[in-house]
Amino acid sequence: MIKEDSKFYPFLSLFTSVGTLVCCTLPAIFVSLGAGATLASFVTNFPQLIWLSQYKEIVFSVAGICLLLGGYMQYKARFLPCPADPEKAKACTALRRFNLWLYVVSVVVFLIGAFFAFVAKYVLL
Repeated sequence: MIKEDSKFYPFLSLFTSVGTLVCCTLPAIFVSLGAGATLASFVTNFPQLIWLSQYKEIVFSVAGICLLLGGYMQYKARFLPCPADPEKAKACTALRRFNLWLYVVSVVVFLIGAFFAFVAKYVLL
């Protein structure tokens, strides 16, 4: 079993959030900046982008579940005791701070991707 204070869940959240960013935000940014040729070249070199865009509901659902799981683990681990050794306690505190920062970045990336995938087409018309 993975411990609550490990880096696994924040990195999983970041990985899935970046998947949503690549799926929906980058194409929208390229097109809005007038870089349609760049987007076409990007899709030619990475055809998986089309699959991610076709199944964006599934991509966002998986990313959302991972973010919820990561947030729950962050909440659960916030009051776990750190080791008594001062050096290990310092490392434990730094790891918790890093995990929280990584989780916040993941949520922001997810929200940016969700905006461009589901909201921007109605708001920016």
